[in-house]
Amino acid sequence: MLCSAMGPRGFPPLLLMLLSCCASASTQAVATPAVATPTMTKEDLNSTEAIPATLRPSGSPRTPGTPRAPELSGPRPTPVTDVAALCACDLLPAQCDVNCCCDPDCSPTDFSVFSACSVPVVTGDRQFCSQKAAIYSMNLTADPPHRVFKLIDQINPSIFCIHISNYKPALSFANPEVPNEDYFNRVTQALGGFTLSAESDVPPTAISDTPQPTKYKYGVPLQTAGASSGSFLRLPSPLTSSLCTDENPAAFLVSQAFKCSRRVDIEECEGMDALSMARYSSPAILRVPNSATQVSIKVQSVMYRSLNHTLTRLEGHGILRPSLVSIGQDRLCSNVVLEVKYSLLYTATGQIQEASLSLVLGTFSNTVTLLQQKFEIHFVQHGTKPVPHSGNPGYRVGLPLAAGFRPQKGSGIIQTTNRQGQLTILRSTGEQDCLASEGLRDPVLFGYNVQSGCQLRLTGTIPCGLLAQKIQGLLRGQAFPDYVAAFGNSQAQDVQDWVPVRYVTHSSNMKGPCQLPVALGIEVKWTKYGSLLNPQARIVNVTAQLISIPEPLPGPERTIVVSTTVTFVDVSAPAEAGFRAPPTINARLPFSFFFPFA
Repeated sequence: MLCSAMGPRGFPPLLLMLLSCCASASTQAVATPAVATPTMTKEDLNSTEAIPATLRPSGSPRTPGTPRAPELSGPRPTPVTDVAALCACDLLPAQCDVNCCCDPDCSPTDFSVFSACSVPVVTGDRQFCSQKAAIYSMNLTADPPHRVFKLIDQINPSIFCIHISNYKPALSFANPEVPNEDYFNRVTQALGGFTLSAESDVPPTAISDTPQPTKYKYGVPLQTAGASSGSFLRLPSPLTSSLCTDENPAAFLVSQAFKCSRRVDIEECEGMDALSMARYSSPAILRVPNSATQVSIKVQSVMYRSLNHTLTRLEGHGILRPSLVSIGQDRLCSNVVLEVKYSLLYTATGQIQEASLSLVLGTFSNTVTLLQQKFEIHFVQHGTKPVPHSGNPGYRVGLPLAAGFRPQKGSGIIQTTNRQGQLTILRSTGEQDCLASEGLRDPVLFGYNVQSGCQLRLTGTIPCGLLAQKIQGLLRGQAFPDYVAAFGNSQAQDVQDWVPVRYVTHSSNMKGPCQLPVALGIEVKWTKYGSLLNPQARIVNVTAQLISIPEPLPGPERTIVVSTTVTFVDVSAPAEAGFRAPPTINARLPFSFFFPFA
């Protein structure tokens, strides 16, 4: 064996050669210890003693370049950090942190004014079966109060825990190798890849052959035509405050709605781009990312909101720009964008097909310094029909009530796709036969008081329980809902916009062995909500009353009349003129304001 005799300056070469050769021979003669995984019982997990490892001789000496086997270890090695020296609440250097019982900068005088310990327990890795834990507490009954410190052995009750950590390198981070010019060549040669030299033969202007995406994916920002590749469709939104931030990109299939305020100056309104209609209608969306095909945004509707909040639809208009006008001593800025609503039509292949825009313009005076704006975007898939609403937002007379179920607490409302079958009543037919009209039902329409019914003819003897179940199925239908939408456009995920149906059962005073339900009365209470100029119908209460009577006397033929009624009750309170409450002054004087007089 040849050993290098070169060494540090000042050592005899012969002595270094002998020491190196002896160390090499000793390394080959000693067997490499290996750790065997012993079988552990429940008693072993609860024990604090280390399990001895089994040694076996190594089959072959370790070749250069292969990782060294983990060294044998008995008990868990000393952790890198000491829990008694750790303090997570020590934030201020060379100062005592309030209620931080582990802060080394705190003195007994500081501990006497503590109320509690913000970090009562300090531990290491909780996955170990046994570990040290530093316990901090305050003895408030002592005079003066002082801190109590304990260092205990904490036992992990879980059977899936680490009993011995016999791999020391895992307790610390390895120092990474600093890359240089030779590092990449060495790595690629070791991996058997191509040679990556420091000087590349590929020209810097070479174009990558990476295929470009051919469709939008969920959450990908919508690109617009522009001079740079980073042009996106922006949707202003509030960030850290209620003020509008214009850097929020609109993402594919991510429907959003924001309200934010913008600082305005009446003298600069004509030059503010965020108030101009052209700002939101001029961008052209790319059909797919990084493509040359553009989809122009079409202005679908423009509504104008006056100072008294009345809405007027503008017809035959172009691009309206903010204009400053003077009326007497007042200065007004008109044609200002108040609401923006994008509607994008996309295909199943992830391409934008159409883009439409709905705007609400308005006017503000020179007394306004913060202007509130609303921005919204939603996506509609091509070839699908949108779910119709029964009003926007309030109910419209003659449209069906929206209803559904809530399977569990914390979930949204589940509705059927059939808008006409969410809340129904028994349909009356000319034959007045309940069995003939079974399954035929009519939707409950807002504002329509309805009464329907039929007759159930019985022959022979039928068990009362089975008959009561049959009649109740005729009255309630196949699936009677648990919730009714308060507004005509209530969303299924907004549970606060849904009214629970309250069930009430009325039985006859006449006692009998069995009660048969014969009538179902649905009472819907609604109120006028919002402005007096454009009130919206809102449902505030729904009650379903089930009326039962005793079973009729047995006979060869009996007839039971079954009926349902729907009643709408207007519970709107008389309109009263409302005035804004005067501001209150909640001023607090400093503690030493009257010093030295008090």
